[in-house]
Amino acid sequence: MAGSNAIYATARAEERNALVRLTSRSDLKGLVQLACHLGALLVTAALVWSARSNSWLLPAMLLHGIVLVFLFAPLHESLHWTAFRSRRLNDVVAWLCGAPLLLLPGYFRAFHFAHHRHTQDPARDPELAVPKPRTLRAYLWHVSGLPYWRERVATTLRHACARVDEPFIAARQRPEIVREARLLLSVYLLALLTSIAVSSAGLLYLWLGPVLLGQPFLRLYLLAEHTGCPLVANMLENSRTTRSLAPIRRLAWNMPYHAEHHAYPALPFHALPAAHRVLKARIAVQARGYVAVHREILAGLRPRGAAADRTGLSRNAQRS
Repeated sequence: MAGSNAIYATARAEERNALVRLTSRSDLKGLVQLACHLGALLVTAALVWSARSNSWLLPAMLLHGIVLVFLFAPLHESLHWTAFRSRRLNDVVAWLCGAPLLLLPGYFRAFHFAHHRHTQDPARDPELAVPKPRTLRAYLWHVSGLPYWRERVATTLRHACARVDEPFIAARQRPEIVREARLLLSVYLLALLTSIAVSSAGLLYLWLGPVLLGQPFLRLYLLAEHTGCPLVANMLENSRTTRSLAPIRRLAWNMPYHAEHHAYPALPFHALPAAHRVLKARIAVQARGYVAVHREILAGLRPRGAAADRTGLSRNAQRS
């Protein structure tokens, strides 16, 4: 027994050392990744603009919208100050990537860090304040993205009116959140007035329409992170890693390696594939792609719309 304990302790020490070596952040890697994402946005925006008067407009707007809503990925990474070595660069990118999604870093950082501290704790995880879909109807409504926009508009307007009462927001953070909300609404108003003044439909073609069309794909992606995972404190058990195609990993800044991120949130996005190789034997919930995840979720919703067992959905997940 003593010998096996020593081997176990040695293995864990080697694991920790390997992960510590992966925590180095890089402005260069972050800027290259951001440039790829922005380059994809420019390409899809050009497709939308060239298709304004033909039947390809909606498909082009959908494609542009998917790339646009996945600005959530650099926003999320920058909130952790791991997208870049420079803290200032992280903060600027977080603001610019959150603004098109009506999701600003002051509020979202407080929300997200509470989620990290209390992952899958129904009493304290703010992601569970609104229950995950338990019926097919609730699933479709959630995936539509409309509840997201309703909440974002209502919350931003409330914050702009200096009503910041979320329990996960400290008193010292409230003035910043009020300022952010007011600044964002001012930017939106300026953009609207400018569009009216120059008689341009650019906001509709390149922003409003695409983010509405693209949001369901972000909802599907985010549902896979924890839905059906056990309600336990261990981050390698309560979060799902989803093996996916390289373009999806690229677009999501490697966040399909979600259990790795939750267990070690100081790891930058570019280190997560290597972290997966170190940790994969201990990750309890792994899936072979997003289609497999949603088949599993839907299977739990089918019996007359009965509530899904949130602790049992993932017991048959594919593991590696």
